[in-house]
Amino acid sequence: MWKKRTHGFRERMKTKGGRMVLKKRRMKGRKKLSA
Repeated sequence: MWKKRTHGFRERMKTKGGRMVLKKRRMKGRKKLSA
């Protein structure tokens, strides 16, 4: 088994900075949070 990407959606939710990014993206009206 190989490691999953670290910059996934869940990893972002773990950090304050990641949550900020998700919030900013959501404000822009993006449907997909992580490409």
